[in-house]
Amino acid sequence: MCGIAGIFHYSTPKPVDPARVERMCDAMVHRGPDGHGVWTAPGVGLGHRRLSIIDLAGSPQPMLSSDGRAVLVFNGEIYNFRELRNELKAAGAQFHTDGDSEVILAAWQQWGVDCLSRLHGMFAFAIYDLDRRTLFLARDRLGVKPLFLAPLSDGSLIFGSELKALTAHPLLRREADPLAVEDYLTWGYVPDTRSILKGVEKLPAGHYLLLRHDAPVPSPVRWWDVSFTERRRGKTADLEAELLHLLRQAVTSRMLADVPLGAFLSGGVDSSSVVALMAEASASPVKSCSIGFDVAALDESSYASQVAELFATEHRSRVVSPDDFDAIDQLAAMFDEPFADASALPTWRVSQLARESVTVALSGDGADEAFAGYRRHVFQRNEDRLRSILPEGLRRPVFSALGAIYPKADWAPRMFRAKSTFLSLAASSEEGYARALSVTPPELRQRLYTPEFQRLRGDYRSEADLEALMRAAPGRSGLDRAQYADIKFWLPGDILTKVDRTSMAVSLEAREPLLDHRLIEFAATLPEAMRTRKGQGKWLMKQTMRRYLPDDILYRPKQGFVTPIAQWFRGPLAGTARAIGDSAALGRTGWFDAKRISEMAGAHIAGRSDHSRLLWQLVMLDRSLSRLGCV
Repeated sequence: MCGIAGIFHYSTPKPVDPARVERMCDAMVHRGPDGHGVWTAPGVGLGHRRLSIIDLAGSPQPMLSSDGRAVLVFNGEIYNFRELRNELKAAGAQFHTDGDSEVILAAWQQWGVDCLSRLHGMFAFAIYDLDRRTLFLARDRLGVKPLFLAPLSDGSLIFGSELKALTAHPLLRREADPLAVEDYLTWGYVPDTRSILKGVEKLPAGHYLLLRHDAPVPSPVRWWDVSFTERRRGKTADLEAELLHLLRQAVTSRMLADVPLGAFLSGGVDSSSVVALMAEASASPVKSCSIGFDVAALDESSYASQVAELFATEHRSRVVSPDDFDAIDQLAAMFDEPFADASALPTWRVSQLARESVTVALSGDGADEAFAGYRRHVFQRNEDRLRSILPEGLRRPVFSALGAIYPKADWAPRMFRAKSTFLSLAASSEEGYARALSVTPPELRQRLYTPEFQRLRGDYRSEADLEALMRAAPGRSGLDRAQYADIKFWLPGDILTKVDRTSMAVSLEAREPLLDHRLIEFAATLPEAMRTRKGQGKWLMKQTMRRYLPDDILYRPKQGFVTPIAQWFRGPLAGTARAIGDSAALGRTGWFDAKRISEMAGAHIAGRSDHSRLLWQLVMLDRSLSRLGCV
């Protein structure tokens, strides 16, 4: 796990200043405190910060191929590199190190862009081929590892693992993109389709770029996709056996490391499954760690302790309190772009805890997206059944009217919060799912914006990208299309961004075995009844893991890694809530109605409404815009 950066002149191959590349890398020293290097040639410069995981004494980067004709900078891990090295040796390749970096170089020289389909792992890398005078940029299938790009006025393209690497370059313009702000308020993060800064892009997950000197920058090429169009048949027992084999394969392949290794353990199905399979494969106790909360209703630490005891792990835990919000500026600095998933705070804290004893930690991320584990997946399937029964001409007006008159009862028990369901049923399957996935609905965003922002936004609507993705998804049903959108949109934009930035902030490598692409591809072929059944998600996975985990872990209500921000904004952080309407950075934009924000803060503090997620969004947006200096 590392940080990479570079400069490529796609017009005239001008000399590249090594010091400039080094400054870009130094902005990401947290991603690689164990080593650094810069390589330049006419028209190109590559830089690297290294966190040593495999082949600790060898594999320095930038790395030249054995024949000196290609050079690599690489962030991530290739889990099947030993098998690939044997195959490449048989084809005549020579190796001088024991790591995975040299295998990528040899694979490129042997197979070209087709090498990507042979790499099993998480990665973002750049290879400059001196013979072909090309720069090859690639990102892994699911987008576990990030890669930011920006063309500059001097005819160059710069890239880096984090936005802060790009902002270290003096020619990058720092102008906030209003459409990215609209995206951020919709989703709680800036998706991979956009960046908070105009002119900055992200290489999409499962895509590559092949750049040549004296040629325009091409569009990214997709090299991997997942399809939900097939349906696997067979007995449940056979599917369980196949799933268990894939789970074991995914976990054990990610236990390869030359440094101490452990696991995040929340006590939920996913992390508990990973720990169970690690314990099965390990001759020594698994090192596990968890985070608890000082709000009892949201604290899952007792379940984590139960699983730790069951598998005799070396378990450590820590409690997150409101005092941790003193570190809000540190959170903003980690993400660069505004990021409002409040579980980033405990994820950062659990990463800090893990780093005290290990350098690599396995997480349980990915199973909800792959196996339909979110409540919204169950709702989507049920709502689509109703949509198929009721004619649209009847459904839209009836449920639109019900949604309009039904109160937004944040204070009521969940079963009485029907407003969102009515509005979803009034819409198409794609529109309904976009509403379920969004943080701030369009009618509330509209109330926040000033006329100036509405002019800048024009007719842009953030939900349109997700809806178009679902309509074009390779799937048979609304649930298929919803999961496809999760994998392509939500996962890289929210979940994987959160884990990457918070773990890398403390120089910890996080690995996601449940995002092994073979596991994802298998899950996409399961019949819907193997994914959701009787109001439960992840049905087949839970059935499979019953041989390891008790029912009170597998079948308790899903809680997630929840942070009690609603309570905190009514207590120790009430002052922060009251002040956000008049915050400096938001005020300078002229984009938000300060009076309206203050009214919402007051309603939240008084307990009349729950605006905690919106308030947290605005706090993080304010801090991010201030740090970037783009307003």
